[in-house]
Amino acid sequence: MKKIKLLLVDDEENFVSALAERLQLRDFRPKVALNGEEGLDALEKETPDVIVLDLRMPGIDGMEVLRRVKKSHPQVQVIILTGHGTEQDREEASRIGAYEYHRKPVDIDDLVFSIKNAYRKKLEDVMVAATFAEAGDFSSADDHMLNEGLKDKVGK
Repeated sequence: MKKIKLLLVDDEENFVSALAERLQLRDFRPKVALNGEEGLDALEKETPDVIVLDLRMPGIDGMEVLRRVKKSHPQVQVIILTGHGTEQDREEASRIGAYEYHRKPVDIDDLVFSIKNAYRKKLEDVMVAATFAEAGDFSSADDHMLNEGLKDKVGK
């Protein structure tokens, strides 16, 4: 899973360090940000494929990070991982474009499964749009890219 660019954003340093170590044991190489600002900075330095994002953080909270990620890098898949979220938070995150929503504590195998599926979805979305474009069906490619937030990934 070294090929998946993974960013973990959580202000609980002990938790996110332990999570990063557990993911490294499963052949991931996650980068870690300890708050929303660091997460957004990391996003600009090297765009991840998947972000695992906490909701409740000081400063820029996870919901605002999700909004900004989906606006500036809509192809990035975001998995919410929170210990304090509500059903209303789950619905809002889904509406904004979160790929999945997990509550802490999460089973590491469930999280790994979600990360792999989120990455697979990102690749499939890009491939579908590229297939339309290669076939000369630019309007379908544009429609798919707009619907999937991939406009910056596949050009005419």
